[in-house]
Amino acid sequence: MQKILVANRGEIAVRILQTAKKMGLHTVAIYSTIDRDAPHVLLADQAVCIGAAPSNESYLCGERIVAIAKELSVDAIHPGYGFLSENAAFAKHVADNGLIFIGPSPSAIEIMGSKLAAKAAVKKYDIPMVPGIDQAITSVEKAQSIAATIGYPILIKASAGGGGKGMRIVENETELATQMQRAISEATAAFGDGAVFIEKYVAAPRHIELQILADTHGNVVHLFERECSIQRRHQKVVEEAPSAVLTPELREAMGAAAIKVAKACDYVGAGTVEFLLDEAHNFYFLEMNTRLQVEHPVTELITGTDLVALQIEIARGDSLPFAQEDLQITGHAIELRVYAEDPMNDFLPSVGQLEVYKIPTGEGIRVDNGYREGMDVPIYYDPLLAKLITYAPTRAAAIQRMLQAINAYEIKGIETTLPFGRFVCEHPAFCNGDFDTHFVKKQYHTTHVQASQQEEAEIAALIALQTYLKELQIVRLPNTQ
Repeated sequence: MQKILVANRGEIAVRILQTAKKMGLHTVAIYSTIDRDAPHVLLADQAVCIGAAPSNESYLCGERIVAIAKELSVDAIHPGYGFLSENAAFAKHVADNGLIFIGPSPSAIEIMGSKLAAKAAVKKYDIPMVPGIDQAITSVEKAQSIAATIGYPILIKASAGGGGKGMRIVENETELATQMQRAISEATAAFGDGAVFIEKYVAAPRHIELQILADTHGNVVHLFERECSIQRRHQKVVEEAPSAVLTPELREAMGAAAIKVAKACDYVGAGTVEFLLDEAHNFYFLEMNTRLQVEHPVTELITGTDLVALQIEIARGDSLPFAQEDLQITGHAIELRVYAEDPMNDFLPSVGQLEVYKIPTGEGIRVDNGYREGMDVPIYYDPLLAKLITYAPTRAAAIQRMLQAINAYEIKGIETTLPFGRFVCEHPAFCNGDFDTHFVKKQYHTTHVQASQQEEAEIAALIALQTYLKELQIVRLPNTQ
């Protein structure tokens, strides 16, 4: 493998390109017309315009991407995350054209891409799963029968779903018919597949995921857990590693289960097995993401690894350079996703020009960034600007370092999730580790952020006034020259 094409944009494209260049590989970037001057384009050895701004005319054009790769004598394609990263047909098309797909096999992607198929694959490995059914249904009567058996509340989920789409919580029988139709309709619109299934709703879960790596020689390891319970609209905003609540025994049990999930689909590469953890610390298999995760940096920091480099090494046939017993957790890492969203307005997207954009630096601070000052934030893509990650010997120190980094991050021209990140890191429930996936619903109120911002403004004004008054007291001698 001498040359790779990164089939993505933004911070993840920059992240992959940086590691590829460190490994001595030649690199190719693709870009849409609106991304012509983006950092990932400038970083690559070669860059090719793939199409117009809408993703279905550019970053989702798999056949065009493969054609460019062949034209430029590329050996491998790294899909990053999002776009085509979990598209089994694209992975197959890459392989069929004699190129290496830096990721799992098409069959593994296909199995784990369907929640029902994934449940069926891991069932024989005796992995705990949330009570429910393992078949798709569309009948309200059938749903009523299942709900009566497992008890309310229940969760209706799209089989092909993700990101909270096609998902509905049903508290009682009177809501069932309406919520069922909404879930089917949303799943059909989002995924072209209206299949849904029903499972028991875990009332106050934590979202815990395990990073796994598997090579082509049969070696599979886990790199411990990430806590991903701070979410809005079922999508993560703050992640950390390790979790504040896992005991060594529970960590070992969940790690063993994650490895079994990987083996269930003959997995190769980097992947993530997601679990729900209930109040009694029972864990249940949720799904597997067959790609690199957005939050992978926190795992890298606590394990001293480079997951992108390991992906590339595995894809070219290398064995894992370590065994499970070689891995250990050192320190604590926290990640805040810096989205171009307005946390004061239900996290709605905020687009515009980055009039000021200065990222923080310093010991224990890492920023995986995809933008620069003066750029416009387009409406066509995921609103993730960057990932702000802090690392320290302890969780408390990592939280404090995150607050310092948030305060040093300067962005003007758009709204971002930085104020929300500050709110989380200052909240007693987060600091004490006493939270679940309902943290935003239970704890977050815009009035708290407004009060914090008002206090900061008042402090800044007071400092400015004191500085002015001190300057007035200085005796100024006239210039006699």
